Amino acid sequence: MPSMLYLVKQLELAVRARLDEVVRSHGITALQYTALTVLERHDGLSAAQLARDSFVTAQSTADLVRALESRALIRRERNPANRRELLIHLTGAGRALLATVDAPVRDLEARMIGKLTAAQSADFRQSLVTAWQSLA
Repeated sequence: MPSMLYLVKQLELAVRARLDEVVRSHGITALQYTALTVLERHDGLSAAQLARDSFVTAQSTADLVRALESRALIRRERNPANRRELLIHLTGAGRALLATVDAPVRDLEARMIGKLTAAQSADFRQSLVTAWQSLA
């Protein structure tokens, strides 16, 4: 039987590939989608915070921010508390794009857990949260 770490990685790779398929037609990547959803939950992050919460390196975040900004999906503003820092905000266009891909992304998640009962799905979610918190 494969290790749990192997299974988690295989699930991550499968989710990422399917998520890329879902969002590609909207002109973004799975990593860009992740960053937009992070900003949707926590608007006004620094690039470093966005990198941590999006699970990417600072260099990847710089490229990602430039790409999203060029499409007007995000905007950067000076932090009033620290004028050297730029805060990243989701724009109306970014919110609209997320609304457009919401249903296909929910369908993907439903497909992933489709063979689980409601109780198994809830247990799976809680198990993932617990495992993540144990390593965070």
